[in-house]
Amino acid sequence: MRTVSGIQPTGNLHLGNYLGAIRNWVVMQDRLEAEGGECLFFLADLHAISEYQEPKAFAQGIREMAAALIACGIDPDRSILFRQRAVTEHAQLQWLLNATARVGWLNRMTQFKDKSGKNREGASVALYTYPVLQAADVLLYQATHVPVGQDQKQHLELARDIATKFNTDYGVELFTLPEPMIPPDAARIMSLRDGSAKMSKSDPSDMARINLTDDADTIAAKLRKAKTDPEPLPSEATGLEGRAEAKNLVDIYAALAGTDVASVLAQFGGQGFGSFKPALADLAVAKLSPIAARLKELQGDPAELDRLLAKGAEKARALAAPTLAATYEAMGL
Repeated sequence: MRTVSGIQPTGNLHLGNYLGAIRNWVVMQDRLEAEGGECLFFLADLHAISEYQEPKAFAQGIREMAAALIACGIDPDRSILFRQRAVTEHAQLQWLLNATARVGWLNRMTQFKDKSGKNREGASVALYTYPVLQAADVLLYQATHVPVGQDQKQHLELARDIATKFNTDYGVELFTLPEPMIPPDAARIMSLRDGSAKMSKSDPSDMARINLTDDADTIAAKLRKAKTDPEPLPSEATGLEGRAEAKNLVDIYAALAGTDVASVLAQFGGQGFGSFKPALADLAVAKLSPIAARLKELQGDPAELDRLLAKGAEKARALAAPTLAATYEAMGL
């Protein structure tokens, strides 16, 4: 098995990013290594520019994301971690695959419709052809499996369509058709100030999120002040219906403890938040403090981050080059 996953390099990562995606990557890395498989993780900087990025903040965000992935458990010695733009084969293969992709296929991509909204004519061409670059990201490495959430399944189907049509048109068996890998249900972490809104780095209140860089005192203070209600915790999950803030804190506890909501409520049911919040704070500090310490160490050594990413890019290019060369050859180029 060989899997390929990309993540847009935005800075100021928070608990929602970790529990919602990054932690699943670490689990996948460990599992595939045990099974003799291989994981490639890349910072999708070329995808990110489909919308305007302020250059200085963007450059900083790329390093921050690399540091966060490593601090959370992605090991550059066990997986291949790199910047997308450092492997020029991605952009080259996208252009070649543009000749195979059909306009009608791209017109059916719902994510473009969602992101462009009513201003479709004002959206960038890069946003429109984003799925073809995603296809190149995957097909370039002959990936056998791709972790996909519900919002990306359509793009993986497009990659398979492009691969099938290319192989058929040119009479080759070049591209592997990747299979979807459905990750474990990701924890959906909400704002600490509003249980109906996702935890977000763009929230104007820093108290609404737990940043991966927060120290122990800050984590404890944010959870202590997190919005709740006056009722005690129920003994069963049905008792959390209509209690968004209470449900969010229970979900966070379950995700950090690696258990389920029923088990958390079996332990804390009937207790008030005066008891539950300190227990949650202790758990969060225990789980996140080592990440924050490693993240701070990595952020203080940008040269080392650049070295690790360059090493990963070199490994990725070694895998990508034969596929790109074979694509040029198949097309008579």
